[in-house]
Amino acid sequence: MNHSLRILNKNLDNRSLKSSSILFLIFFLVSWLLNAQVKASIDSTSIKIGAQIIYSIEVKTDTTSLVVFPEGPSFSPLEMIESYETDTLKQNDKYNLIKKYGLTQFDSGAYTIPPQKIIVGDKTFLTDSLQVEVRNILVDSTKQGLYDIKPIIEVEKPTSDWWKYLLYILLAIGIVAGLLYWFLWRKKPLTEEEQIALLPPYDRAKLALKKLEESTYLKQDEFKEYYSELTLIIRKYLDEKVYDHSMESTTDELINRLRLLKEGNQIDLNQETIKNLESILKRADLVKFAKSKPDPALAELDRKTIDVEIDHVKEVLPEPSEEEKLLNEKYKEELKRKEKRKKTVITIAVVIALVILTFVGFGFKYGFRYVKDTVLGNSSLELLEGNWVTSDYGVPPITISTPEVLKRISPEQSKEALEQAQITMFGYGGLDKELSIAVVTSKVKLEGDKKVDLKEVVEKNLKTWEDTGVQNIVVQNEQYVTPNGAEGLKTFGTADLPGVNSGDTRTKGNYVILAFNSNNVIQEIILSWKMDDVYADEIADRILNSVELIKSKE
Repeated sequence: MNHSLRILNKNLDNRSLKSSSILFLIFFLVSWLLNAQVKASIDSTSIKIGAQIIYSIEVKTDTTSLVVFPEGPSFSPLEMIESYETDTLKQNDKYNLIKKYGLTQFDSGAYTIPPQKIIVGDKTFLTDSLQVEVRNILVDSTKQGLYDIKPIIEVEKPTSDWWKYLLYILLAIGIVAGLLYWFLWRKKPLTEEEQIALLPPYDRAKLALKKLEESTYLKQDEFKEYYSELTLIIRKYLDEKVYDHSMESTTDELINRLRLLKEGNQIDLNQETIKNLESILKRADLVKFAKSKPDPALAELDRKTIDVEIDHVKEVLPEPSEEEKLLNEKYKEELKRKEKRKKTVITIAVVIALVILTFVGFGFKYGFRYVKDTVLGNSSLELLEGNWVTSDYGVPPITISTPEVLKRISPEQSKEALEQAQITMFGYGGLDKELSIAVVTSKVKLEGDKKVDLKEVVEKNLKTWEDTGVQNIVVQNEQYVTPNGAEGLKTFGTADLPGVNSGDTRTKGNYVILAFNSNNVIQEIILSWKMDDVYADEIADRILNSVELIKSKE
């Protein structure tokens, strides 16, 4: 019995050992497979100074996993020149992602690219570290010819597309001017109605009677239309030349008025003319309102009678006096002035409307403040949109992009200060300007094991500012890393700067001081600008993002 139990226990122990071995093997294989998902490689392990190597990261994963590749200064001590687009290859239900980076180094030596962190889904992987040798470029100075220093040459600024915008503006102005001329200012040919309206009343009446004679009213028994036209002709003529209420007067009122004018010796109409006019006007009333139908021959006779009586009226009308002629000319001139004034007002209104619409359109697209400052002018905007300059300043060089070339400045130093530090300074503007840029390189002499304290350096700068009139300086410090991985101190805040405009006592402003230290070399980038200037804010950000440093060698 005991022997059987010992055998059974031994079998169970063997089975447990086998199970543990199998689990360990499965865990090892799973871990190995997971690690095999990420692989890093370089195209060369040895390069010359400044040459580029391609660093590749290959990730194999399923189609649902999110992959995050490294960016920024994670390849230090090598510098990343370019980050290429990720190549994606699909293999069955898996993705093969390849991410490449261009790396370089400007100092010779042996370097180690540190492991890079890649996130795949909810898991994090680290690549292997890789070794790179950066070789010096040997120069045989005995075979290298020596040349004189080349003189400074003028560099032509790149051409801009300003002429295109000018062309568009001129084209728009031309189109608007053409439309205004064609529809408003052009002397249009007169229509037939306008030409008739310009005729004297007598000629106008005669022409209307001739057209009535050529009409087909009588042939079609349209007596109402015929007599309406006939009475309109004689009433219009009398209204303009005899009695200015002839159009709205009844027949009896009009005839009575003509008789009164005759009796008052204002117009020498004979009784027969008045009687003929009365007879024809009353017959026309019967035709128009009582639907009477006279004989066509009588209707034709009435037209001829009106034709004759218009001549009689013209003959007895007095000639206009010189004063009346002058008043008439003045009236015509006034009409012309009113017409010209009307056209001018319309033209100005159209131009103003187009300017407003253009401003609103560009305002919605680019922002109203930007459009206003572009049209009226803004010094900060002109700097922001000007031709920026990227250059190196000082030794070791500070690479920086600025809206204007920084000019060398000779700082005032005492003999004691010259013995302690050699200062090279380049700048633009000043604390009393809307924008100030300064790049300072200081080579200091250190005693013993003494090290440079960047905070003390910045504090001395701020103390110098206070001595020049800057007040209420608010100070904040934080660590700063340039795009190429150089680490330093960033001091920033606000201050009351000397007045930008004459008469101003103080102007609220922002400032940033970047300070770096390598051995006995202190490098500083100092910016200050007027507060609430959005363009100056953009200028400062662009300058700070362009800073690159090359560390001095031991």
